[in-house]
Amino acid sequence: MDKGILKNVAINFLGLVLPTFVSLVTVPAYIKLLGVERYGVISLVWTLIGYFGILDLGMSMAAQNHISKARASADTTESARVFWSATWLNLATGILGGLTIYFGAFIYTAYFTKVSPELQHEVYMALPWLAVAIPIANVSWVFAGAINGAERFGVYNTNQTLGTFLFQLLPLAAAWLIAPKLQFVLAAAVFARLVAALLMGYSALQVLDIKRILAPQFGVAKGLFSFGGWMLIASVTNMIAESLDRVMLGTSLGARFVTYYTVPQNLVTRLNIVPTALARTLFPRLSAVGRDHADTITRQSLEFLNGVFTPIALVAIIVLEPFLHLWVGSEIANAAGPVGRILIIGVWLVGQAGVTRILVQSQVNPAVAARVGLFELPFYAGALWIGISHFGLTGAAVIVAARALFDYGVLLWLSAIRMRPIVLDMLAHLAFLLGTLWLSTFLSGIGAAALAVVLVVGANVGWSLTMTPALRDLARSLLVRLNSRKSA
Repeated sequence: MDKGILKNVAINFLGLVLPTFVSLVTVPAYIKLLGVERYGVISLVWTLIGYFGILDLGMSMAAQNHISKARASADTTESARVFWSATWLNLATGILGGLTIYFGAFIYTAYFTKVSPELQHEVYMALPWLAVAIPIANVSWVFAGAINGAERFGVYNTNQTLGTFLFQLLPLAAAWLIAPKLQFVLAAAVFARLVAALLMGYSALQVLDIKRILAPQFGVAKGLFSFGGWMLIASVTNMIAESLDRVMLGTSLGARFVTYYTVPQNLVTRLNIVPTALARTLFPRLSAVGRDHADTITRQSLEFLNGVFTPIALVAIIVLEPFLHLWVGSEIANAAGPVGRILIIGVWLVGQAGVTRILVQSQVNPAVAARVGLFELPFYAGALWIGISHFGLTGAAVIVAARALFDYGVLLWLSAIRMRPIVLDMLAHLAFLLGTLWLSTFLSGIGAAALAVVLVVGANVGWSLTMTPALRDLARSLLVRLNSRKSA
C-alpha cells in the first residue's frame, strides 16, 4: 500500500482522536460553570447548527473532488475558480440559513420551549451570534474541502485541532471571566469559530497558491452543484437511516429500550474513527487517479482495513459487556451487551461499505451511490419495523448490520471492480467476527476474556499476514524500521 496513503491515514486518525479527547475533557467544566439547563441549551444550539450543515449543499465535497482533479492535471487556475465559486455559494446559503435560524429560533424559544424567563431572555440575546455562526461554518467546510482536496491532511488536521481547542476553551473562559450566560458563551464560541475559519481559509489559499479573489463562475458552479447535489442526497439519506432505528425503538418499545440501545451504540460508533480516517484519505486520491490505479488502491485499502480494523473489532466484541458492567451497571449492561456486540459487526461492515462508496462516488458517479440509499430506505424502515416487532433490540441491531452488508455488496457490484478476491478476503474476516460473537456468549470472567482476546486476535492477525502479501510486506517494513531505530 502507498506509504503516502498510510501516512495520511495516521494523520487523519490523530486528527479525529485529539478533538474527541478535548471535547470529553471539557464537558464536566461546562456543566459545572453553566449548570445543566444552560449546557442543555448550548448542546441543542450546536446540534441545530450541525443540522444546518445541509446548507453546504455538498459544495465542500464537490470542491474537494474538483480540486483534486485540477491539481492532478496541474491546473492552478481551475483550482482557484472552484475554490472561490464554492466559497461565494456557501457564503450566500449560509447567510440565508443564518436569517432563517434567527427568526425560527426566536419563535421556537418564545412558544415551544419550557425554560425560565431569565434563560429565555439569555437565548434572545444570543440569537444574533447563533445567526452569524451559520455562514462562518458554511465557508469553513469549503476551506476544509479545498485543503483535503490537495491531500494536505497535516495542514487540515492542525487547523482543525487548533479550532477545536479554541472552540472548547474560549467559551469556558468567557463563562469564567465575564458571566456564565448564554450570550457571552455563544459570542466566545462564534469568535473562536471565526478565528478558526480565518486560519483555515488562509491555509487553503497558501496550499492552493491563490493570489487574488475571483467572482463565482456559472459554469464552475453548475459542475459543483451537479456533483454536490448527489453527495447531499446521500448524506441526508444516511442521516435519516442512522437515526431511524432509535426513533422506531422509541415508538415501538419505549424510552427505556432506547437507552439500552443507545448506550452501546454511542460507545461502539467511536470505533468508526479508523475507517473514517481511511475514507477521508481516499476520497481526494481516488478522485485524482485513473481507473486502474483507483481499483488497486481500493483493493489494498480494503485489505488494510480488514487487517487493522478486524482485530480492534474482535477485542471490542469480547470486552464490551464486561466494560458496560463497570461503566453503567448490570441492569443496562445485561440488556445492552448482546446488542452492542452485533452493532460492532455493523460498524465494521459500515467501514467496508464506506470504502466502496467512495470508489463509486469518485470514479463512477455520485448519483449511483445516492440512488442506492434512496432505494433501500423504505425497505430498511420496513425491515426495522418487522425486526423490532418480533425480536426487539436484537432485531434492530441485526437489521442495521444487514443494511451495511447490503450497501457493501451493491456498491461493490456497481463499482465494476474485480470483486472475487475482495469478497473472499472480507468473508474470511467476517467469519472471525461471527465466530467471536458466538464465543463471547460463553465467556465469564476477566481471565477467560483475556485468553479469548489473545487467541482470537492472534489467529486473525496470523491469517491476515499469511493470506495478504501486502500486509505481510507492510509488517516487515515496520519491524525493520523499529529495529533500525533501536540499533541507532
